[in-house]
Amino acid sequence: MTKILTPEQEEQKRFMYERMGKRRRKFIDRIGYDAWDPFAEPNDPIDIRMGPARMTAQQLVTEFMKAKRTTDVGVAYKEGVEAMAIGATTHDEKIKAMYEFSLWYSTLLAQQGRDFDGELT
Repeated sequence: MTKILTPEQEEQKRFMYERMGKRRRKFIDRIGYDAWDPFAEPNDPIDIRMGPARMTAQQLVTEFMKAKRTTDVGVAYKEGVEAMAIGATTHDEKIKAMYEFSLWYSTLLAQQGRDFDGELT
C-alpha cells in the first residue's frame, strides 16, 4: 500500500534517491522505488507503548505483582504476566481472546459456586 505523496514530497523523494549512494540505491531498487516511503513515521519503541490503562507493559507487570503481594511464583507465571502485559499494550488479538475467555470462565465458575482450583466457595 503506497502512500499518496504531494508533488513537493515526490520531488524531495526523487532528489533524495538521486543523491544517495549506490549501495543504498540498490536496497531501494530491491523493495521498489514506488514502495519506498522516505517520509514514514518511525514505530514507537515498545517501552513507551501504552495500553488503555495508560501504562507501559513493564508498569502493568510491576503493578500486578504488587497487587498480588507475592513473589513466590514460578517462571512460567511471570512469563504469562509479561506476555499479557505486552499483548495488552500492543492490542494483540490473541491476548484479547485470552482476557475475554478468562472473564467468561470466572463468571461461569462464580455461577457454579467454585473457584479456579475447583474448590467450592
